[in-house]
Amino acid sequence: MAKDTVLEICAGAGGQSSGLEAAGFEHVCAVEIDHDAAETLRLNRPNWNVVEGDVHTFDPAPYEGVTLLAGGVPCPPFSIAGKQLGSDDERDLFPRALELVEALRPKAVMLENVKGLASARFDAYRAQILKKLHEMGYETDWKLINASSYGVPQLRPRFILVAMQPEAFACFHWPEPVGAPPTVGQKLFTLMSSRGWGGAFTWRSKADHIAPTIVGGSKKHGGPDLGPTRARQAWLALGVDGRGIADLPPSADDAVDLVPKLTNQMVALIQGFSPDWKFAGGKTSVYRQIGNAFPPPVATQVGLAIRDALAGRSTLRDDQPLLTMSAVAVGR
Repeated sequence: MAKDTVLEICAGAGGQSSGLEAAGFEHVCAVEIDHDAAETLRLNRPNWNVVEGDVHTFDPAPYEGVTLLAGGVPCPPFSIAGKQLGSDDERDLFPRALELVEALRPKAVMLENVKGLASARFDAYRAQILKKLHEMGYETDWKLINASSYGVPQLRPRFILVAMQPEAFACFHWPEPVGAPPTVGQKLFTLMSSRGWGGAFTWRSKADHIAPTIVGGSKKHGGPDLGPTRARQAWLALGVDGRGIADLPPSADDAVDLVPKLTNQMVALIQGFSPDWKFAGGKTSVYRQIGNAFPPPVATQVGLAIRDALAGRSTLRDDQPLLTMSAVAVGR
């Protein structure tokens, strides 16, 4: 049986990578420009073909016919935290992604971005992307998904594009939610109490909700803290000091009423990474890698849905409309 392969662009620290791997995809190549993130991929998957460099200069020729082209293209062009320049932003990699689709002709495409891309401001931009995919023979759907629907203890909305050849697309449907995620307290209690902190049980009771969306920032903007003022206030309501990242969990020597900071290991668990996933680089770089990642459990569920459709194992639900080119044409 032929294997389902994936070429991933803008792979980051492996959130989407590890999720697609868990869904059964085999990586033929992972492209990532950031050195530390590329090192993280090599650290965890030394047998993978990790290409460290600019996706604009990446040669796709050896990978023609790959099953899936996937990636988390940069979000600044569409993020509400930025200037929302869209196609006028030099960091917009959707055009390059479409070039790779045309060169590779994969059976399926999966690209994710921030929810800002779903706003009315970018209606024409999205329609242009869908038109180009349609011209290449793909059917498409774009959906806003909350990571919390798939077991991740934070809301983290992501806007995901799936495109497939028509035969497979007729079988595709988005994965069903898996139930309520654990709370922050439930997810982090083992680590928070690992050094004998006397306030851990009380803290767990207070941290009884899912987390605000983790904010990773960029090399130019954002440091090792849990986001802007509103996010830090939300963390404080959960008993977490969001003004920085700790090196270690609180210890037996700390006051029981301490408001603890999270460690990078804790943030990785909130993002849905496996506890054994390791990160390369310094503290701030590691936080950025984690904070900018696509939650692995979400990638797994969407990846499984794509594999099912490619194998003809799924049927489309009647109550789930698709954003096909015909829908775009009539303004639906």
